[in-house]
Amino acid sequence: MKLQRHGTLACLALTATLALSACGSDNNEPASSAATSGSATADCATGTLNAQGSSAQKNAMDEWIKAYQQKCSGAKINYEPSGSGAGIQAFIAGTADFAGSDSALKEEEQPQADAKCVGGTAINLPMVIGPVAIAYNVSGVDNLQLKPATLAKIFAGKVTRWDDPAIKADNPDAKLPSTAINAVHRSDSSGTTDNFTDFLTKTAAADWTFGKAKEWKAPGGTGAAKSDGMASAIKNQDGTIGYVEWSYAENGGLKTAKVGNGAGEFAELTAESAGKTIAGAEVVGQGDDLKMKIDYNTKEAGAYPIVLVTYEIVCAKGLAADKLPLLKGFLGHAASTEGQADLTELGYAPLPETVRAKVEAAVRNLA
Repeated sequence: MKLQRHGTLACLALTATLALSACGSDNNEPASSAATSGSATADCATGTLNAQGSSAQKNAMDEWIKAYQQKCSGAKINYEPSGSGAGIQAFIAGTADFAGSDSALKEEEQPQADAKCVGGTAINLPMVIGPVAIAYNVSGVDNLQLKPATLAKIFAGKVTRWDDPAIKADNPDAKLPSTAINAVHRSDSSGTTDNFTDFLTKTAAADWTFGKAKEWKAPGGTGAAKSDGMASAIKNQDGTIGYVEWSYAENGGLKTAKVGNGAGEFAELTAESAGKTIAGAEVVGQGDDLKMKIDYNTKEAGAYPIVLVTYEIVCAKGLAADKLPLLKGFLGHAASTEGQADLTELGYAPLPETVRAKVEAAVRNLA
């Protein structure tokens, strides 16, 4: 059932963008070899790439690395899920050949990243879209639903008990315990935190006054490192709530809350509901810089609003000559229809086809 559910998400991401009709099955075979230059056979190269960053994309990266290295003997790709902030700093320092990040380079980071790229600039290449789950562990409570304002109050430390009137108002039929709330946040610099706090800033500004940032700014709560640390913290203590990329919530067997959207509904996190928000994402970068923008206030009926785009940050030009062929080959596989289809079983959404094609073209342009 998981494969079918995620296959549906792949189709929604594609059909909503291109009105494609060839999504009748979940076998994820490319429609034609002409549509994807890297799907049938990978562009193999030898050597070693060292990368680090987003832990939210670790499961996707593991799958791509395994597939590419099986096809291409002599290739070695190392990816350390150190967190988005650490990945960008490693890229700037020259210790990572590319960085994974759940948010695009910020204005103040761009010149530092550009300096790493001799004669070129650093660009953001979206590689996978992942819904962010509000995962919770509260004994006796199922089907929890929370408005953005309530989430903001919980993570700001204003709501501290599960039977608080704000939570009761969102869940009038639930029997809520008086258990203390343990709100878990990322302790490391995190693109998932950047996206979640952006969501709170844009949907609940009256109750969330800590802004958008990769580092957690609100007082209180419990910190946990990386996505797997978040999932473990939520699973191991009653009364806990946290935000984590969907694949980690699914792999950990965690309960996830319905979240209020701009249409005034409580949307369950499903393949279909996330796909509706994905369809509204737009590319706002220039040229081969494919930075994307997601509408957290989407009024699309049934849309689950908290969805992040995870990027690979690379030099458009200026990478060492001995690294370039392998980088282009590996990222070309990740951006291919085959590489994207591999994500549907892992709790991620493939890129909308118009975006995927742009990413694939940008990878071919790397020099």
